[in-house]
Amino acid sequence: MKRTISAMVGKGSLNHNSREFYASNVDPNRSHLNIEFCREDIRNVYHELFDKAQERFNAKQTRNDRRIEDYYEKICSSKQEKPFHEIVLQIGNKDDTGIHTELAETAKQCLIQYANGFQARNPTLRVFWSHLHMDEATPHVHIDFVPYITGSKRSMDTRVSLKQALAQLGFKGGTRSSTE
Repeated sequence: MKRTISAMVGKGSLNHNSREFYASNVDPNRSHLNIEFCREDIRNVYHELFDKAQERFNAKQTRNDRRIEDYYEKICSSKQEKPFHEIVLQIGNKDDTGIHTELAETAKQCLIQYANGFQARNPTLRVFWSHLHMDEATPHVHIDFVPYITGSKRSMDTRVSLKQALAQLGFKGGTRSSTE
């Protein structure tokens, strides 16, 4: 039997991931089986990653209107970048690897191993929120991260950039239909 690994990149819902609210496809009686790997305030992560770069950038500015007062808010209102990205990974589907199948525990262990090593394998994707869900149809993991680069010649020397963060990891985009 062929197994597939599915990955989805999406907008992300931190409240759903941490079960601040329950969607209709969630069984609250199994929520205690979920695993929280990481749960940090995104604003604190932005301060950790970007405050020094913001200070260096602002120190070079001769015009006050070019200064960045709050980098997180600047990215939130940006049309080019998002404050964070999320990937959702699962192995198989509800029929072959669903919660009530024999392979659910194996899928869970694989996803735990994957989530635990994600940050080390992807140093330019700063993970701040990560959860394994066992209370839906299939075991799956949500990993939310801030993609960033250092040594930029444009704007701040450390800044948000999914494309360039992935490029530093060896993922090069191509045509419009063949992106990172």
